[in-house]
Amino acid sequence: MPGRSPSELPAALSRALSAPRPDLCGLTLERPRIMGILNLTPDSFSDGGRHNGLDQALERASIMAREADILDIGGESTRPGAAEVDTDEEIRRTAPVIRALRQAGIRLPVSIDTRKARVAEAALDAGADIINDVTALRFDPAMARLAAERGVPVVLMHSIATPETMQRHAQYDNVVTAVRDHLYARVEAALAAGLRAEQLILDPGIGFGKTTAHDLLLLRQLAAFHDFGLPLLLGASRKKFIGALTGTETPAERVSGSVAVALQGAAAGAQILRVHDTKETRQALQIWQAIAGTSPQNTL
Repeated sequence: MPGRSPSELPAALSRALSAPRPDLCGLTLERPRIMGILNLTPDSFSDGGRHNGLDQALERASIMAREADILDIGGESTRPGAAEVDTDEEIRRTAPVIRALRQAGIRLPVSIDTRKARVAEAALDAGADIINDVTALRFDPAMARLAAERGVPVVLMHSIATPETMQRHAQYDNVVTAVRDHLYARVEAALAAGLRAEQLILDPGIGFGKTTAHDLLLLRQLAAFHDFGLPLLLGASRKKFIGALTGTETPAERVSGSVAVALQGAAAGAQILRVHDTKETRQALQIWQAIAGTSPQNTL
């Protein structure tokens, strides 16, 4: 495949190629982990407005805590065409919910889905454990410094332009090579900013500045991203390409398609599956693992 090869990786990553992925906030990555999505926004593409209130958010989080391994909380929609949310408003939406989760005794690792350092800092202070940055530390120069100082795991996702304009820039000679090279550059930038390789998680950014054809190519060649020696996150739940392939316009009705993609991701070795439908995904994974003989319960 054209583009940079594993031999060009920094020494810290080259050593990791053949090593087990490090634990994530106490979770072993020897099997796929489910990251449950909790959107605290009025305009998210799939469930905007459903969990805006503190009580509604806590109720949904309590349910997902029985089904997921990680909770991913966001206060700004990054769907195609979405406008930027004021930083103070994003903090108001997210930090109180994270604090309430901890006060309610929910101990699952919590990820803050944001591209802004002040939002991430408030979330970490409230009890979050992970930063999930859809711009891979590009949007806010202070984000890398914050992550390095706190020593927390960081998801580096491939994206282009901004949510408002990204679909107009969805042009690649080879999308897999372009995404790999972009993530390579972002890993280099993260390491140069003082982050450790053990903090980094990669996400190819399904649906972010990509067409259905691009998304399918990335999914077919998902294993190519293991060359970095870093954990791989797949976030394809309910996304537009599933609707395009199945004729399902309503995102909430794309559950079966989302589960199918999650299983494909697990088969390709993705360590983290970011999904809306935690119950359905967990059940599918349990059956898949039992058939494969990798069930953690070892009941068969």
